[in-house]
Amino acid sequence: MFPFDDFEHERRFQAAMEAVQIARPVHYSLFTFGQSDLPYLLVLSGLGEDKTVSVTRGEVKITRPLIITPDNVSPEFQDFFENADDASLAQFALSRTASFSHLKLQNHSGPKRIVSDSVEEAVAKLNRQLDDEEEEHVAILTAPAPLAGYAILRYTLDRVLRSAPDNIQELRERGFLK
Repeated sequence: MFPFDDFEHERRFQAAMEAVQIARPVHYSLFTFGQSDLPYLLVLSGLGEDKTVSVTRGEVKITRPLIITPDNVSPEFQDFFENADDASLAQFALSRTASFSHLKLQNHSGPKRIVSDSVEEAVAKLNRQLDDEEEEHVAILTAPAPLAGYAILRYTLDRVLRSAPDNIQELRERGFLK
């Protein structure tokens, strides 16, 4: 018997991930061992009846275990989603891939700051601000308000996947892979 619920969960997860964007990506590798910090600015649209836009500054801490045990096989998410169903959906989708096993992902978000601009104007202003500060490690993410956690998760997963080749090379250089 085909598990139709699994297909529906994966479809919902994929749709949510496609509805969010990384408006300003960053280009540096995560640490192979220990903890990496991923700062971001999250621009949310559609808050309230007047469809206001908000900006939140946050940071995801990714911890990769130094020793892999049976207790740290599944990825662990903290403070990504306000809704338990969304957290379960993400856990379900990502626990089925080896790329994200053994990771502990913890999100820390600051307060929302309401802005009167459109999403595009807010992103343009934030880009200019980060350029002026010569800040290359802060990403800008955009999403409809109900998908805030998915935007942060997509950014985090993107950084993990893009860092994998460098991490594998480091493991080779240290003699862990032949």
